[in-house]
Amino acid sequence: MSDIRSYIESHLKNKGYKLQQVSEMADINVGTLSAIIRGTRLMSMNQLDQITSAMGLEQGYFYEMYGVECFIESAPHWRRLEPYLFRCAELGKLDIIQQVITHVTDDQSYIDELFNVAESLYNKSTNESALIIYECVAGSEKYQHSERLALCQYRIFLLHKTLSKFDNLNAAVKFEPYIDKLNEEVQLDAIKDLANVYMTIHLWDKVDTWARELERKAEFQLKIQSRRRKNKRRLTAYPLFTYVAYAHLLIASVYDARKEYENVLKYTEKYLEIVELGNPTQEDQQIIDLFRVWGEGNQYASQLMLGQENVIDSYLDYIENNPSEILAGFVNILQAANQYSFNIDFALDRFKNQIKLFNTDMHFKGGYNDQMLNHGYQDFYYELGYYQIKQRNYLLGIDALLMCLELSSSSKDDLMCIKCLDLYGEYRSEANEKQIRNYKNVVEKLSLPTF
Repeated sequence: MSDIRSYIESHLKNKGYKLQQVSEMADINVGTLSAIIRGTRLMSMNQLDQITSAMGLEQGYFYEMYGVECFIESAPHWRRLEPYLFRCAELGKLDIIQQVITHVTDDQSYIDELFNVAESLYNKSTNESALIIYECVAGSEKYQHSERLALCQYRIFLLHKTLSKFDNLNAAVKFEPYIDKLNEEVQLDAIKDLANVYMTIHLWDKVDTWARELERKAEFQLKIQSRRRKNKRRLTAYPLFTYVAYAHLLIASVYDARKEYENVLKYTEKYLEIVELGNPTQEDQQIIDLFRVWGEGNQYASQLMLGQENVIDSYLDYIENNPSEILAGFVNILQAANQYSFNIDFALDRFKNQIKLFNTDMHFKGGYNDQMLNHGYQDFYYELGYYQIKQRNYLLGIDALLMCLELSSSSKDDLMCIKCLDLYGEYRSEANEKQIRNYKNVVEKLSLPTF
């Protein structure tokens, strides 16, 4: 560590400090500090941090030098490398992690330990650092059919999800071949996550395929559950019945997209039957309550999409009692209103304060992730824009349409962008000057022609 030692010696000389003074400030035995400076003793991460603090330098000041000297120019020792990686992750020094890990993964003997560090960082939601290590471990894994490689790819898939539908599609396609190599229980969560991504980007055939695979695998796991040791640790995020019920919910979503609402009601009944458990645990009950909320909402939505206007009041009462469902609920109500020419001004007025919070940090997310929320906001503002325009409330309609265009452009949802552009083009003569400027600003970012 000649560079770090030279820096310490220079600091002592410039400040006029005695070794004993620095020893006291750093809370390191003077003999130990002397041996570190002479190069006869290696410096631990804790000692490096203490010396850095005593010198009045920012945390991690020497980490790049320490990484080069300890792990690149010298043979790395795991008892120094492990705390170094955790400390770099804590301080967000991603470039340093990348530099060191790329070098260290040349030695296959460290792959196990590095994977465990990545798992620990992932469990602490230190995602960017975990992703770097997962990618390096995956790239260095020589056994292409290993469960560890598959688990790395699963984590990479989860960490790569963004608001861009193309990024998510790319991540999903890359991950698909690894699912069967995962532990059979872990596969259930992986398939659920994969199907959710395909659902947000409207690849309904993919959703249907993976939903039915989830149903098959989850039912098999339920059959063998009774033969397992009762104290065996569960590897799934949720109780097994959840995955069968969720598979049916996904299939119902596919039929909803295909406008086969009778089948939506059929599969909604199926998952409501599945969650009728005897003697549920507290965890079971929370999941049961969630499916019942979803089921009631989906029944109202399907009835509404079949033209049953009389369920709107009951649906609104349901939304009021379940605030997390307001976004999905109003997307459904607006779609039905646009299809059947219902007047729902009273519904929009009743929930105007909650609707104002859409697309803000104040909106209650419930169990929805960012991708699902962004997709929901796009659908809401498009349907609201279409509804208000049909009601001849042109300025309100164009405002909603521009909000949809902005959201869909940021998530690179070209199909929704085109729908917005087409509808705006039809009613552009009704836009005011501010709306025209806003429209042009968004379209310039799209690199698409204006209308």
